[in-house]
This record gives sequence, C-alpha cells and structure tokens, in this order.
Amino acid sequence: MADGVYRNSFFGFDYKPHFGWVDRIKEMREDSDGDSSADSNPSKKPIVLLAVFERPPEASGDTVNSGVVIAAEPAASYPGLRSAEQYFGPLTELTKSKGLNVVNEPYDLRVGTTQLVRGDFSKPMGSLTMHQSTLVMIEKGYVVSFTFIAGSEDEVDQLVEGLSFSRKETPPAQRK
Repeated sequence: MADGVYRNSFFGFDYKPHFGWVDRIKEMREDSDGDSSADSNPSKKPIVLLAVFERPPEASGDTVNSGVVIAAEPAASYPGLRSAEQYFGPLTELTKSKGLNVVNEPYDLRVGTTQLVRGDFSKPMGSLTMHQSTLVMIEKGYVVSFTFIAGSEDEVDQLVEGLSFSRKETPPAQRK
C-alpha cells in the first residue's frame, strides 16, 4: 500500500481503507496458502489481494469488526462459470454454511465505469447484526471478489465507496 491506498494494476482497481485499520494480508495469505506475487501477476490458485479490519481479531469490542477482503480465484476453478452472477451459487452456499442469510439476491452494480454483481447477506450476532456485501467481477480469467463487512448496511455502503477502478486502455487496433 502506498499513501494509504491499495493499488492493483493487474485487475485495474484501487481501494482506500479507513486510516488506522489493521492490515491482515500476510496472515490471510498464509491461511489460504496463496502466492504474494498476485498484485502484479496472480498465480493460478486463489489469492487474498487485500485484507484490512477495523481492529485485530484478538481485540474484543462491542461492535462488529468491520473489514474488507479482496480475493482472486481462477475462473477455471468453477467449471461452466460464464458470468459473475453464477459465482453467487457457490458463494451463497458458503455464506449460509457460516450462518449468514441472504438479504438481497445478486444484482448489477456499477462502480465508476465497471460493471459488477453484488449480493448482500446478514448474520445476527447477539445484540448486533453483521452485514456483508460481496461484489464480483470476472477479469483476465479470474473471479475477483470484493467483500465488505460492517455493523449496518450504511457502513457497508461507506466501505464500498473506497473502491475505484482505473480507466481501461482501448487497444490501439480499436481506436479511431
């Protein structure tokens, strides 16, 4: 991260996490057995690109530990996958197995000039409710997922606002 912004030129996006958040990229990459070279040229296995949280996992609090996790998986890992919306089949199974409920079925969402698909989930946690939104795109043979976790839908939307996409260059043969 440079100047408080995570930049990924391979997939063409930037993310600006909140100041003071805890960087957990290394720990989550070790947990997923990913390759740290993915910022410039991902390997052909799943990789955590960014993982930041409001506080360390061992620090208890009376709020949901908000976070942002961005990951890339080879699309070939999902035989027959032709659209980002189809990725929500296996994602919904996984989130339900973790106790989350579907709040909004997948729907199209534009962030700048980039089209993504978004699904929203929630999970009661005692007196709190954890809200999770995952945005998905398929880019360069990868499923790229942007997962935002917070204590309210408004907080999730604020986290999503930190995501931006670089303008994609038109190949010379297509320029007029």
